[in-house]
Amino acid sequence: MRLRIAIIGRPNVGKSTLFNRLVGKRLALVDDQPGVTRDRREGEGQIGDLSFTVIDTAGLETDDAHALSARMRDQTEQAVGSANVVLFVVDSRAGITPMDEYFADWLRKMERPIVLVGNKAEGTAAEAGLYEAFGLGFGEPVALSAEHGEGMADLYGAILAHEPAEDDALDAEDEDAGRPIHLAIIGRPNAGKSTLINRLIGQNRLVTGPEAGITRDSIAIDWQIEDTPVRLFDTAGMRKRAKVVEKLEKLSVSDGLRAIRFADIVVLLLDATLGAEQQDLRLAALVVQEGRGLIVALNKWDLVDNKAYLMADIREKLSMSLSQVRNVPVIALSAETGRSVDKLGPAVLSVHTKWNTRIPTAKLNDWLQFAVSDNPPPAPSGRRLKVRYATQTTARPPSFAIFCNRPDALPKAYMRYLTNALRDAFDLDGVTLRLFARGGDNPYVKKDG
Repeated sequence: MRLRIAIIGRPNVGKSTLFNRLVGKRLALVDDQPGVTRDRREGEGQIGDLSFTVIDTAGLETDDAHALSARMRDQTEQAVGSANVVLFVVDSRAGITPMDEYFADWLRKMERPIVLVGNKAEGTAAEAGLYEAFGLGFGEPVALSAEHGEGMADLYGAILAHEPAEDDALDAEDEDAGRPIHLAIIGRPNAGKSTLINRLIGQNRLVTGPEAGITRDSIAIDWQIEDTPVRLFDTAGMRKRAKVVEKLEKLSVSDGLRAIRFADIVVLLLDATLGAEQQDLRLAALVVQEGRGLIVALNKWDLVDNKAYLMADIREKLSMSLSQVRNVPVIALSAETGRSVDKLGPAVLSVHTKWNTRIPTAKLNDWLQFAVSDNPPPAPSGRRLKVRYATQTTARPPSFAIFCNRPDALPKAYMRYLTNALRDAFDLDGVTLRLFARGGDNPYVKKDG
């Protein structure tokens, strides 16, 4: 099987910085404030020719079992349990602390191969701390600086000793066969995003609780709908810009927006007890603007009294706010109880199929001929508009060019007519649809001469 590496250690020893170094991207939030990472997250890491899955974890803390930090520690335990080698990171400059010693004892009970990493080892100030690390009983520490990339060759050698045998490795083509659907879950803080993902995948994969803003990174999780692979992204709750004041929250919101831009389908999760507010509609508009498939999920539906009124109100607000998409799927559910959560998967597959639609040019022009003959374009200033040809320019989302003699004179109302007719003819309700007017004749017909 593929090598899986978990990075663990007490808070603020540089675990997320090392994670980013190994995956070659700034996927994890990094800040001087302890406890930035609250969920475990995975990425594809590489040092030289050595590839592996690397797992970043929350900082290990000792605390009351019901406290947030204890739930974070539970995520670390699950990460260690799923890994076949653990990088135990200590701060070389700070030296070994009682917390390091406590978790060294805890790690020994987990019966996993341990690579001791002395991070922040640049300069002479780290020498004493590296010497102290010998006392933890895991052999010589690998001295490195995750921030500056020093010592990675030594880490390569330490990890290589635990690489699975070649006969047990998964074939790379089988592993990468079929790109998964990238599905992002977004919404305001405490809408229940992490609870929904835990319900979907059937395990307590993400930290949840009554505290708003527990999720700070966009966390990626492998899942599948029926036989279709899915890459789930849980994102930090996004508030109004004026309320985003703390540095970490600004980083989190930026991370969530980036997840939208790299998603295929986005589920906008609303707290049904609060209805659809302006911030929710702005998020929906951003998803549509980015050209992503959109599904609206109404969480905590079991707590709503006047369900029919609320559903009608939300559908009306969506219809008024989103001009590029019609009849966005709206699913009422309860992530806490599991009610109607099973409807989300089929909705994702349906929207994804439409989002990837490609219409043959011949069929598209048969439709255009019928649409124009059924409702000819107007003749502004007495000059006739000739709509000649249509072609699909891209999918994801479906985008089309309509060629006519005077594209600037084609009224917006007529473009809306064509857009809606196209939706009806090819079952494209519920996804962003882009239609552009272009000048000239059919560009695909060769001229005589």
